[in-house]
Amino acid sequence: MYNPSFNSTYYGRDYRAGAALLRARRPYLVKNALTGLGLIAFTISVYAYTIRAVGQDEFSDVKVPETPAKPQQKQ
Repeated sequence: MYNPSFNSTYYGRDYRAGAALLRARRPYLVKNALTGLGLIAFTISVYAYTIRAVGQDEFSDVKVPETPAKPQQKQ
C-alpha cells in the first residue's frame, strides 16, 4: 500500500532496511551477536544444571504407602 506521507531515511517504501540503516547498525553487529550468544549460552547452562540437579533426587525421604488409601464415604 502506498503511503504518500512516508518519510524515512532508514527504510525504503517497501519497508525494507535501507543503506543508511545498515550503515548505522554495522558497528554494533559483532557486539550484539556476542551478547546474544552469551545470553543463549547462559540460558542453556541454567536449564542443563536444573535438569541435572532435579535428576539426582532419589526421593528416599518420601514415604509410599503399601496399598492405596480407600476413599472416604460421605455420611
